Order: sequence, then C-alpha cells, then structure tokens
Amino acid sequence: MTRKLETAEHRRHLLHEMLRIRRFEEKCAELYSASKIRGFLHLYVGEEAVAVGVMQALTPADNVLSTYREHGHALARGVDAGAIMAEMYGKQEGCSGGRGGSMHLFDKRTRFFGGNAIVGGHLPMAVGLALADKKQKREAITVCFFGEGAAAEGVFHESMNLAALWKVPALFVCENNQYAMGTALRFTHASTDLVRKGEAYGIPTHAVDGMDLRAVIQATDKATASIRKGDGPRMLVCETYRFRAHSMFDAELYREKNEVEEWKKRDPITQYQQHLALGEQDIKPSENPSWMTAE
Repeated sequence: MTRKLETAEHRRHLLHEMLRIRRFEEKCAELYSASKIRGFLHLYVGEEAVAVGVMQALTPADNVLSTYREHGHALARGVDAGAIMAEMYGKQEGCSGGRGGSMHLFDKRTRFFGGNAIVGGHLPMAVGLALADKKQKREAITVCFFGEGAAAEGVFHESMNLAALWKVPALFVCENNQYAMGTALRFTHASTDLVRKGEAYGIPTHAVDGMDLRAVIQATDKATASIRKGDGPRMLVCETYRFRAHSMFDAELYREKNEVEEWKKRDPITQYQQHLALGEQDIKPSENPSWMTAE
C-alpha cells in the first residue's frame, strides 16, 4: 500500500523540507566562499526529492547511512540543522563534536550513521546493521544511500551478494546523478542500466524519477512494506541530477551548461510547488533559524 498525502498541512511540510535543504545548502556555499567553512563541501542541490521522499517511509527505529553528500539526508532524517552547521564550522557543538566536518555527519538520536567519505565504504556497514537487526529480531530496516559511482566499485557487488544471501532488511537507494565525481555514467559502467545490477543478485530493483517527490514516496513505501514483511532487501535507482558542481573545488568542465539548465527545468521543488499550486510565501519556514546566523 502506498502512502496517501492526506492533508494540506503535510503537503506543505514536504515542500518546506525540500526548501529547507535547498536554503541550507545555499547558505553553506555562501559561508564556504567566505572561508567560514573549510575542507571539502559537496552540496545536495537538485536532489532534495530523494532524501525527503525516502524518509517518509521510515520509523525512528530505522537506520540510515549515506555518502559524503549527506547534508540533505541528515536534515530530512531530523538531525538538528544547528548541530549540522556547527559541525561545518568544526565546533564542539556539532553533531560529530566538530571532528567530522561536512563529510562525516553522525547522530545517534536519529540513528543517522554517516556521512562516509570513502566511495561505497558504507555499503557493507549497511548490510551489517541490517543483519544485526534481523538476528536480534528488531523491528527495523536499514536504508543506505549511495551514488552510481559506488555501483562500479567491487564492494557494491560484495554487499549486494551478502544482502541477498542473508535476506537482510535493507533498502539500497542509488542516487544516479549521472556524473559521480565528474565522469559520465556511460564512461564508467559497461551496462548503464543500473536496475539490472540489483536484479543480478535477485534483489527486486526499480527505477524511480528522482526529481518527482511523489514518485519517490510511492516507490519507497512499496519497497519498505516488502522489506518489513520479511521479503529481504530491495533497491531503488533514483534518476536525479545535482545542479551544482561535484564539490566547491570542482571546475565542472565535464558537462555542458545547457544540459544543467535543461535539468533545472525539472527542479523537484518547482515541480512540487506547481503541483500544490503554492508559492514560497505559503510555506512559512522559520524567518531566522539559528543555522542561518552561525558565527
């Protein structure tokens, strides 16, 4: 059974969540340019529908693991925005005590287990967490976000094999933003149909329009319902696109500007606003959240 967006208030909440991620990331870019934030910074602008959509099907008992592009996942999961921004600044009030920075967000309260900087390094961790829950008969699933670049790593295949073999309660969410770090999908995968990669291990896998919030919610509801029934792991391939460069250091010479502009026409926030016939003034987010004025 798919989730029904029953109230106007809930619909506005979903739109606000996507807008909150977008504004947070824009602020991070501004602060990075002002040398307030140091190190690497990978922004989630354009992919907001995936994080917000997937989180709607989760319970507080579920586990979430992510990549180094995890700000959006952390915010959608409920990690405090002020604690995330403090982590960007390297402050002890940060969610990782100021020791992790942008790529290593962690929050025990929301069971958000990173932020992992090694491409694909968190995939076997997700299998282990899901296996532990299964063995201890806990009512929980593990969601693991990863990019299409990780699907070319050997650890992806090892993890999928074990997840299917042990029938662990895990949902693998591939965010295919087309370019990984900076190389087009067709140059890194002999087979660009990523759905087949999950199916090769007997894991039911579905392609999803990652720019459509409603499509992500519906697909995640179906997948998590099967997992919670004990049917084993599931995988979603969310076709999405990052509007900004791979990182703040990226000169972005590997794609054409007109391609980026074409994808921006499918902006998930704009699409959902149009669906709801709402303007940004109707969302009413906090006017001066604490993370906007971090010093």
